[in-house]
Amino acid sequence: MPHILLLEDDADIRSGMEQHFKREGFSVCSLGLARDALDYLEKTAQGSAPKVDVAILDLTLPDFDGLEVLRAIRKHPALKASPVIIVTARSEEIDRVLGLELGADDYLPKPFSSRELMARVRAILRRSSPKAEAPETTAAPLVFGPISLDPESRAVHIDGQRMEFTRKEFDLLAYLMRNPRRVLTRDKLLHEVWGLEYLGESRTIDAHIRRVRAKLGASAGLVETVVGIGYRLGSVDG
Repeated sequence: MPHILLLEDDADIRSGMEQHFKREGFSVCSLGLARDALDYLEKTAQGSAPKVDVAILDLTLPDFDGLEVLRAIRKHPALKASPVIIVTARSEEIDRVLGLELGADDYLPKPFSSRELMARVRAILRRSSPKAEAPETTAAPLVFGPISLDPESRAVHIDGQRMEFTRKEFDLLAYLMRNPRRVLTRDKLLHEVWGLEYLGESRTIDAHIRRVRAKLGASAGLVETVVGIGYRLGSVDG
């Protein structure tokens, strides 16, 4: 039974979402304060609470910003690979971009339907399940220039130095490395990396590409932007 961490300050919305998830066969930890979510996540990391399969985080909370919870998840060694969906009534683009830059897997603005949220959760679970990752775990290491990626250990080395990548950053880089010098559209990347049923938008790709480039350091230029189309790892003439 998949376990959901639901952080939502509005009690009515929280209750409705919790009931919907339970009807669909999920277990839910439903909280209204960021500090309670952080305490619960620490318990999951210690093994004293169920593992969180997907965290759904509201941004506007009574105590502090939900982005702080996202930051904590991405910094914690035992939690950093956890899938995260941000939901918020904030309409500013900067909030959406910042959430993706910090490592959110998806962003859903309010108001939204329970059906749409459920579709996104199920898509993330399919992509993060052991069955979905099975083909990668038997694959040989990938190498492109100074970048070395091991699908089995999910380790990335740049010029021999280990670099930490989130689950989605790793999957994105792995797909680029499996298709070197091919122009990959944003829709293709969304389809292959985020899943067939992904309902998000292209800025999700752009935000993750920026984070991948930042971690590649001096090798960032290997991930090229093909204006108006998408991205490519390595130039055609390289």
